Amino acid sequence: MILNALDGKPLPVYGDGMQIRDWLFVEDHARALYQVVTEGVVGETYNIGGHNEKANIEVVKTICTLLEELVPEKPAGVARYEDLITFVQDRPGHDVRYAIDAAKIGRELGWKPQETFESGIRKTVQWYLDNKTWWQNVLNGSYRLERLGTGK
Repeated sequence: MILNALDGKPLPVYGDGMQIRDWLFVEDHARALYQVVTEGVVGETYNIGGHNEKANIEVVKTICTLLEELVPEKPAGVARYEDLITFVQDRPGHDVRYAIDAAKIGRELGWKPQETFESGIRKTVQWYLDNKTWWQNVLNGSYRLERLGTGK
């Protein structure tokens, strides 16, 4: 969504966009995985969740609002990033809600997300803005998943 918006491309939203998902910032996810590996009980299962359930359309609109603030110079022909939202036919069998009970990891390991949905999505959008060269190389195919820094 972020890259499409920056490029002035449609932001496709399935159905009415009211499908619910639980959002977790990537660094919180990494911290949770590390904590499970270092402190969890072998053989136990720990669900990791953000306690941040949002409708898909709300997430897309939040990204658009952040881009209005952070990148006010829009692509040609775009008055507002939200104008790029395009509702498309829902996928067959599209789940209405993904819910996760992440209480156990909090109760047994004391883990909880450090980021709210709002702070995490802001950091994510900012990461894309700060790392344009990296994601452009991925998109144009010049990033080849090769090992870097080997001195060769």
